[in-house]
Amino acid sequence: MTDSILSKAATMEIPINSNGDSRTAEDDSLEQGAQIGGSLDEIVGTLPVAMDLQQVMVSGPNLNETSIVSGGYGGAAEGIIPTSSIKDIRSKSRGITPSHSAASRIANQPGHYPAPSMHHSNSNPSMMSEEATRGVAVEKFDSMKKWSINTYKCTKQMFSERFGRGSKTMDLELEAQIDVLRETKMKYECILRLARELTSHFYNMVQTQQALGDTFADLSQKSPELQDEFGYNAETQRLLCKNGETLLGAINFFVSSINTLVNKTMEDTLMTIKIYENARLEFDAYRTDLEELSAGPRDAAAMVRIEIAQQQYQIHKDKYERLHSDVSIKLKFLEENKVKVMHKQLLLFHNAVSAYFAGNQQQLEQTLRQFNVKLKPPGSDKPSWLEEQ
Repeated sequence: MTDSILSKAATMEIPINSNGDSRTAEDDSLEQGAQIGGSLDEIVGTLPVAMDLQQVMVSGPNLNETSIVSGGYGGAAEGIIPTSSIKDIRSKSRGITPSHSAASRIANQPGHYPAPSMHHSNSNPSMMSEEATRGVAVEKFDSMKKWSINTYKCTKQMFSERFGRGSKTMDLELEAQIDVLRETKMKYECILRLARELTSHFYNMVQTQQALGDTFADLSQKSPELQDEFGYNAETQRLLCKNGETLLGAINFFVSSINTLVNKTMEDTLMTIKIYENARLEFDAYRTDLEELSAGPRDAAAMVRIEIAQQQYQIHKDKYERLHSDVSIKLKFLEENKVKVMHKQLLLFHNAVSAYFAGNQQQLEQTLRQFNVKLKPPGSDKPSWLEEQ
């Protein structure tokens, strides 16, 4: 019996700790020896050579790399079972993988303390960064949510008005003024387009007159028999060219003033009107929403929704009334400015055109001075002494 136990103990896997001491508490071979008929104390008593065996095990090969031979130590190579497979089977039977079993044995050793976490010092910056990113994402989500709700309500209100199902807040007097402004802007844009075409055509005519006057002057020098006739026509074309340039300055000033009135003053007022119309649509959308909630049940959840709708309704009502006042004031100032500007520009245009076609150069120049239109200094069209050489 002693030889059998020695042969089994010689081939068993004995885990060894870092100090070289063998651990026999978990040894399955001793459990098998106890099952054969002896207690643990009796087995230890019958093994006087246990210390020699321990020294052999420590100085011998690694037991994890040895094999269990079915025929005894040093027997035939048949029936060799690696000890690692037995340890895996034993760990699986306990519900623990081999790596987990070794880790659990190390963790359960006396005096073993877990290693401190190396990521603790870096956790705070990363957590702060994650919280900041999460805060930005939440803010964007809330903004998108509010925009989606507002767009849905306004779209619903717009279709309700188009199909005649919803009511619309209207100021008939203000709506009439807005329609007149839009129609006036279209007519003034037509005036601006025609005035620009007139400027382009008249500029080409002035250039043609200048070229024709230069040609007449050249022929008057080369044709002695027609020198006087060519000279008269050259002088007339030069005078027409000079008056044409003066009239061209008046027309350009007229075009510039009309362009400022149409594309800046009127356009600014129309932008305010567009914002006002959007505010009116939002106001009607939240007003309709409040009316629908007020007509429904009055339970606790409904009362909370009604209170929120009442707050949104008041906010959009204040915005609508403020923009309504802004549009009324801008329309009033625009009308006054339009009358003042057009009175001056129409008078300038009439006097300048009349003086030009009447051939009254003095009246034409006086008209431009009256309306603060800068003229070219006298003699600026004449060539310099260097060009005459």
